[in-house]
Amino acid sequence: MIAFVEGEVLAMVESGLVVRVGGVGLQVSAPAQLRASVRPGETVRLHTHLVVREDLLALYGFETDTERDFFVLLLGVNGIGPRTALSILSILSVDAVKRAVLSEQAEVFSRVPGVGKRNAQKILLHLQGKIKGDGMEMVGIGSEDEAVLEALTGLGYSVVEAQAAIQAIPKNGPTDVEERLRAALQYFSV
Repeated sequence: MIAFVEGEVLAMVESGLVVRVGGVGLQVSAPAQLRASVRPGETVRLHTHLVVREDLLALYGFETDTERDFFVLLLGVNGIGPRTALSILSILSVDAVKRAVLSEQAEVFSRVPGVGKRNAQKILLHLQGKIKGDGMEMVGIGSEDEAVLEALTGLGYSVVEAQAAIQAIPKNGPTDVEERLRAALQYFSV
């Protein structure tokens, strides 16, 4: 098992990064937020999960071990493969997944492309009991982000796309609504 990969980002590819590790370029699939936050030439440390199949060796990388652990949990759901699990974590943050499970809102998962109502229910049932509510912050959306969400949906983006763009804004990023909207729009231009 490859627990983590640390090295220089050589290139961005459609669903991930190429990371130089000891003279070897590893292609690592990664969530959209991670891909948007790094540039070629930067050094990254990714918590990884290796998927081994008869016809495939694929490495999936995440900023935190918690994200990786949720990816592995999602892989345990019958009918959810690595691409769909990565898509879920590209659109929903770990906190959003926790909130959806704890509040039993399967429809949150069905908003992810490729996840229908049946698979959303399977995800909810599989994760119940494996996610604990204690110690979890229930992070609400601020008034600035509500305005950004409204503006993005007014421009034609779906609520899920708008939420993903807002989540991609750095935590220590701008606090002004206009600046946050610009940062969210940059998410779509990557």
